[in-house]
Amino acid sequence: MLLSFLLNIQAGTEEALTDTLAHAEAELAEPTLSFWNLALKGGFVMIPLAILSIVAIYIFIERYFAISRASNEETNFMNNIRDFIHNGRIDSAKSLCRNNQSPIARMIAKGIVRIGRPLSDINAAIENVGKLEIAKLEKNIAVLATVAGAAPMLGFLGTVMGMIRAFFNMAQAGPNIDISLLAGGIYEAMITTMTGLAVGIIAFICYNILVARIEKVVFMLEARATEFMDLLHEPAS
Repeated sequence: MLLSFLLNIQAGTEEALTDTLAHAEAELAEPTLSFWNLALKGGFVMIPLAILSIVAIYIFIERYFAISRASNEETNFMNNIRDFIHNGRIDSAKSLCRNNQSPIARMIAKGIVRIGRPLSDINAAIENVGKLEIAKLEKNIAVLATVAGAAPMLGFLGTVMGMIRAFFNMAQAGPNIDISLLAGGIYEAMITTMTGLAVGIIAFICYNILVARIEKVVFMLEARATEFMDLLHEPAS
């Protein structure tokens, strides 16, 4: 009796261990939704979305540093310009502008070259240079805005194409319709929508960050242009 009881316990333990191992193997065999697997199931639409994301990131980083460099202003630049002009040292003022590679310096340099002409001509020349400098800073910004709008559209296009494939597979299956067939097709189709929205949101945020920084540079250029025109009205000391 005791031996039979022990054998039953051993058999039960082995069976429980076998069930545990089988359950663990089943969990390991379950598919996981990794980013790479999702990207592969998204179809060829994921390729242009990936290209758009790379373009958006490149434009944002390149423009961010370009705008940051343009917004840097030498502390005593305008004070030195004022002193040179009041003392009649126009050549020194021109030299200072040439040695300072900033939009403000290029704008003020154009005004210094026009000294002696009517103030309206000087003001127009400064404004033209300022517009050119802003146009340089806005390079490729429109492309970033296009990415922000086009990426979600591409994502929706991929979803519609995926849904068409899913329903086509169901039609081909005939009476042997499996719910997993429809569910698999739908979740694969929604991958492109998720990716397109993600790329579009990131591009939209990057676009607005750059626009806000460009606006700060515009205000700075306008302030320095006004300061320079006021300087020309000041009497020489």
